[in-house]
Amino acid sequence: MLTAETTIIAPARRLDAVQEYYFSAKLREIAQMRAQGCPVINLGIGSPDLPPAPQVIAALHTHSAAGHNHAYQSYNGIPELRKAFANWYQRWFGVDLDPDREVLPMLGSKEGIMHISMAFLNPGDVALVPNPGYPTYRSATLLAGGEVMEYDLTAENDWFPDLEALETAELSRVKIMWVNYPHMPTGARASADQLAALVAFARRRGILLVNDNPYAFILNDQPLSLLGVPGAREVALELNSLSKSQNMAGWRVGMLAGAAPYLQAVLRFKSNMDSGMFKPIQLAAAEALQLDEHWYRQLNTAYRRRRVLAEQLLVHLDCRFDAEQTGLFVWARIPDRYADGYALSDQLLYDCHVFLTPGGIFGAQGNRYVRISLCSPEGELEEAMSRISLI
Repeated sequence: MLTAETTIIAPARRLDAVQEYYFSAKLREIAQMRAQGCPVINLGIGSPDLPPAPQVIAALHTHSAAGHNHAYQSYNGIPELRKAFANWYQRWFGVDLDPDREVLPMLGSKEGIMHISMAFLNPGDVALVPNPGYPTYRSATLLAGGEVMEYDLTAENDWFPDLEALETAELSRVKIMWVNYPHMPTGARASADQLAALVAFARRRGILLVNDNPYAFILNDQPLSLLGVPGAREVALELNSLSKSQNMAGWRVGMLAGAAPYLQAVLRFKSNMDSGMFKPIQLAAAEALQLDEHWYRQLNTAYRRRRVLAEQLLVHLDCRFDAEQTGLFVWARIPDRYADGYALSDQLLYDCHVFLTPGGIFGAQGNRYVRISLCSPEGELEEAMSRISLI
């Protein structure tokens, strides 16, 4: 069998800037442990275990049975899906979007992060990346040839950027600022005033502000869009996704919203990377975007029950958390007796066969934290508590 030492073609140097995604390696380790007879309970991954709405699955089945729906599709999505996204934004966020010019469907918002980075970053350009924050902001920046400038988020500042401190920094090469509210991993919300402050900062400094907004509906009664801020479209884009809000993570349906010139730039890159989204998935996604308040209410009822159990588990571990946080996770500060979140995560994995995400994977500001996912049935959370109670 060939190994890295015996192959003769070297990978591109751009890969030297990034590592394999943490969860890719960790899921492989968990799979190996399970294969060896260790029944690991994985409470680390934010992949919804609940199914999409029945009518969404029925729509996929119906449209998949139509023979004419299996061809290549347009790079900017079918009109039905763009219109459904625009209606969704108007209904829930109070934001009017032109479905033909200001909505660009994506094969998931993670891919959108890479598309935006490739469309706007030149070598030597800088992206402001939150710490803690979603690791893909960093890796997409580096793969695009850009440089990363971290901005710290702290509990003392409610996990919101210190804009006064940023104003004094050297930002002449900054092209993009990544924000993510409601925030992952901390569950912090941003108010309308805070979003307006971000837009004002971006306008003053000539920075493209990108809000990654997939958690707007999860345990959050007041969904907000960055594009609801007056004047935001001059400097801002917003990513959204059906992965969390509609339980469609594996379907890979996301969108980018914003001013037409920005979207056209992204489309120039995107159209060279994919050949459109499977039409039955787009039609089913359009159905999902029409779900009413009952859908979100019953989804959040399930997550609230799970959060009670997750919080009990964290209390047993002497972890502290904000009971008002939103999203699919509970972010908790570990007790001082542990060196960092990795130490607590490893102890639980190897001694109890329960996996929690160490906060350090999201940046150094997360080293004293762990994150527990709510994407497991109540029975698994109860079993995890039973195992952990033995240590």
